Amino acid sequence: PKMKEENCLHAALICLGVLYYSHAVATEKMNHARPSLHGHHEKGKEGQVLHRSKRGWVWNQFFVIEEYTGPDPVLVGRLHSDIDSGDGNIKYILSGEGAGIIFVIDDKSGNIHATKTLDREERAQYTLTAQAVDRNTNRPLEPPSEFIVKVQDINDNPPEFLHENYHANVPERSNVGTSVIQVTASDADDPTYGNSAKLVYSILEGQPYFSVEAQTGIIRTALPNMDREAKEEYHVVIQAKDMGGHMGGLSGTTKVTITLTDVNDNPPKFPQSVYQMSVSEAAVPGEEVGRVKAKDPDIGENGLVAYSIIDGDGMDMFEITTDYETQEGVVKLKKVLDFETKKSYSLKVEAANVHIDPKFISNGPFKDTVTVKISVEDADEPPVFLKPSYIFEVQENAASGTVVGKVHAKDPDAANSAIRYSIDRHTDLERYFIINAEDGNIKTIKALDREEIAWHNISVFAVEVHKQHQEAKVPVAIKVVDVNDNAPKFAAAYEAFVCENARSNQQFITISADDKDDSANGPRFIFSLPPEIIHNPNFTLRDNRDNTASVLVRREGFSRQKQDLYLLPIVISDGGLPPMSSTNTLTIRVCGCDSNGSLLSCNAEAYILNAGLSTGALIAILACIVILLVIVVLFVTLKRQKKEPLIVFEEEDVRENIITYDDEGGGEEDTEAFDIATLQNPDGINGFIPRKDIKPEYQYMPRPGLRPAPNSVDVDDFINTRIQEADNDPTAPPYDSIQIYGYEGRGSVAGSLSSLESATTDSDLDYDYLQNWGPRFKKLADLYGSKDTFDDDS
Repeated sequence: PKMKEENCLHAALICLGVLYYSHAVATEKMNHARPSLHGHHEKGKEGQVLHRSKRGWVWNQFFVIEEYTGPDPVLVGRLHSDIDSGDGNIKYILSGEGAGIIFVIDDKSGNIHATKTLDREERAQYTLTAQAVDRNTNRPLEPPSEFIVKVQDINDNPPEFLHENYHANVPERSNVGTSVIQVTASDADDPTYGNSAKLVYSILEGQPYFSVEAQTGIIRTALPNMDREAKEEYHVVIQAKDMGGHMGGLSGTTKVTITLTDVNDNPPKFPQSVYQMSVSEAAVPGEEVGRVKAKDPDIGENGLVAYSIIDGDGMDMFEITTDYETQEGVVKLKKVLDFETKKSYSLKVEAANVHIDPKFISNGPFKDTVTVKISVEDADEPPVFLKPSYIFEVQENAASGTVVGKVHAKDPDAANSAIRYSIDRHTDLERYFIINAEDGNIKTIKALDREEIAWHNISVFAVEVHKQHQEAKVPVAIKVVDVNDNAPKFAAAYEAFVCENARSNQQFITISADDKDDSANGPRFIFSLPPEIIHNPNFTLRDNRDNTASVLVRREGFSRQKQDLYLLPIVISDGGLPPMSSTNTLTIRVCGCDSNGSLLSCNAEAYILNAGLSTGALIAILACIVILLVIVVLFVTLKRQKKEPLIVFEEEDVRENIITYDDEGGGEEDTEAFDIATLQNPDGINGFIPRKDIKPEYQYMPRPGLRPAPNSVDVDDFINTRIQEADNDPTAPPYDSIQIYGYEGRGSVAGSLSSLESATTDSDLDYDYLQNWGPRFKKLADLYGSKDTFDDDS
């Protein structure tokens, strides 16, 4: 095979050489066809006749073959003018596209050569301009003329497809010749010259399933009934070859991946004919029993399957739904099962496709059926009451131990275990009832009162004797039947008023009654007066026969001064069996009324007050008395709050300012970042500092009264006296801060500025200069004047 390929290659190269040689010979003959230039002549000014020159170029298109790789430049053509006599005086000039770079011209002979390899796919033609000029003067001998050099194509470009890989889909079981996809290739060679760009398509891989049209590249199915379930994906290789597909042509290939899409051509099938399932009788409705699945090789909506129960003795007890995620049929319990009643069921389940393609309906019914057998398993069930609820009645006030009713439960299991009963004490907190644990009889423990609780709602438990965890519960409603044990009474606390000027048989009040008993033992009420006062001279009673009664005046001429209050007993009976009655007292007051019957006053003292002051006057007098009392109380309170001054001086005495300037700080020693030790009282080192902000427990004898100091008293002596009294009085509060910040520090160079400390020592300071400060400091000069002055005054 290798030698065969080399022989073919040699033959192809020989053919190309012959073709190139013949083409080159033809081109050279065409290019060497010398253009003729008609000569023209001119006469000088001495009478020569001048004729207009006529252009003598005769052109044909020049051709140059592309991709020439020879050692010498390619001769494109030759330019020659008719006026060129061959003496070398004419110079040929070439300009335009590629002139001097790609194309060069021999300025003497006019031969044009291509110095570089040309590619037609890059540029198909070049436009150049030729001109003949005088070699010596560069004077144009001919007008410039354009010509075209065309690059002649050779088959040097293989076909190329638009995409390296294609993907296509076609439905399975498509008919032969169904179009799948069209692939397209392009060839960069010249389609107008030869067969270099004439392409032919063929299939290299993918037979016998697909074929391709040679001219269009359309891929079509070649086999019928291709089944996706058998093979879903195919890989096809398509070739495009130029030169019309003949030998020596260039080719290109592409890959096409073809996928068969699904159609509903397969019905669902159950993998087995019978499914066995089991379920406990204790299962609740809605609980899953089991699953069935029919297999459908189709995918997507073509493989969707719906399940249904079409027959069987369990159609009423079970149901089936479709799980579309797993494509399974889910069998669920529809009703409660009873193992003792029925132990097994049978179902016929059908699986059918949801979407059916009419094209393939002839393939048969797209559905399948299967039998599902379900066995019921016995479960240890709790007791079951014969009724879902019980309602009993018992009369109120019934004796303790009265039977209310009986509940009954049984064990549904085959063992039929004994049952024990009990009352849920959370529903009978007052313990009105008790139940017999053996037979379920409910009895009262104490008397019941319907007016207190008309209905008792309790719950009764039933448990198996040997299995305490199996328990059942049933509600029991007990109605307390009414007994006529309550007498009727007034519906409200009535208080009647009768006018002094009331007329005989005048109605002044209507009364009604109320009974706590049921309506059967309550109304109709009967109103009457006691037999002993049936002929009451003042009032009479009329029963309205609608559970109300009216009280009327029997006589006229009531007087508040004689009697302002009457008590009328009224007997009220109910309609129960036996009837009950009660005596209720109606209070009736005699009041003064105007001519229209409107109440004015119901007090007996009203007549006496009318002779004196009116009500408004009395109110005014009381208001004045209250105002006077308030004024007196305020005056006394203000007097008590007024304090006696410590020193009795004149109003302008400057010594009042002494109690203001009493905060001095720590002196020169107080310089170390607020050292609190500087201000600490050394007297408290012993651990005891007397509390002066609370009142002591022991009593202190009050000090004798102070006599007023004369105007000439020594201020130092006065202050010392007050300090000593304050220090010795434990009941005195700290009126100023001297008692709190009494320590100022020791060792100050400047000494203390306090006049209090100076009062305890002999002071030699002279304050006589205060006399020279004027009248505003006269009082201060008198206080701190010379000591001799004070002695003389005394």
